[in-house]
Amino acid sequence: MAWPEGYARHVLDAVDSTLAEATRRLSPRAGAEWILALEQTAARGRRGRPWSTPRGNFAGTLILPCKEPPAQAALRSFVSSLALFRAFAEVTGQPDAFALKWPNDVLLNDGKVAGILLESSGGHLLIGIGVNLAHAPGAAEVEPGAVTPVSLAGELDLDVAPEVFLDVLAREYAALETQFTTYGFEPIRVAWMAQAARRGEMIRARTTRDETRGTFEDVDRHGNLILRTETGRVPIAAADVFF
Repeated sequence: MAWPEGYARHVLDAVDSTLAEATRRLSPRAGAEWILALEQTAARGRRGRPWSTPRGNFAGTLILPCKEPPAQAALRSFVSSLALFRAFAEVTGQPDAFALKWPNDVLLNDGKVAGILLESSGGHLLIGIGVNLAHAPGAAEVEPGAVTPVSLAGELDLDVAPEVFLDVLAREYAALETQFTTYGFEPIRVAWMAQAARRGEMIRARTTRDETRGTFEDVDRHGNLILRTETGRVPIAAADVFF
């Protein structure tokens, strides 16, 4: 399996978090680099929530030079989740078991198997990715009402090593990154929507201020979630989604 050209590869035994390690490695001349840790001791997810990463799971961060405006750079959450979907499809041979949850989660049999966290620093975009390959966090580690965490091993009885998953994911991401920078967001958006979870169904989008309930209709060209509510179509730029 060929490693994608132009991307460095680092596999570490244990770090506090791969996002923190990526920040420490940044320099003005840093190119695209993948960092994989076989164990994380102080990982976190969205809104600073703790994220369990025992050995056997995938904990990685991609350092990507990025000179684009923040709104354009943020669309790489869709690039990343689509790359994850395709990597899962390749290593399992069961694409129908997976779906994409707006804005940046991957579901397996309706449970959360992977999540993505984007940060920017020093002219670079840091894409943190956590995948439950062997273990899933317990119910106490997730927000009440959130999608139940699951693992690849628990749901499909498959043993996939983090290093193997990295090689597949890096290749899928590189191909989609080229597509994104060449043709823009629209081909990514269309491909993402084809795998979207709960499209056409009633969902809830919750922010720190309010909650919007409506039918999941689309994702627009800016990456906003579009809900059809009693008062019309509502675009949502950032929220936690509940089914």
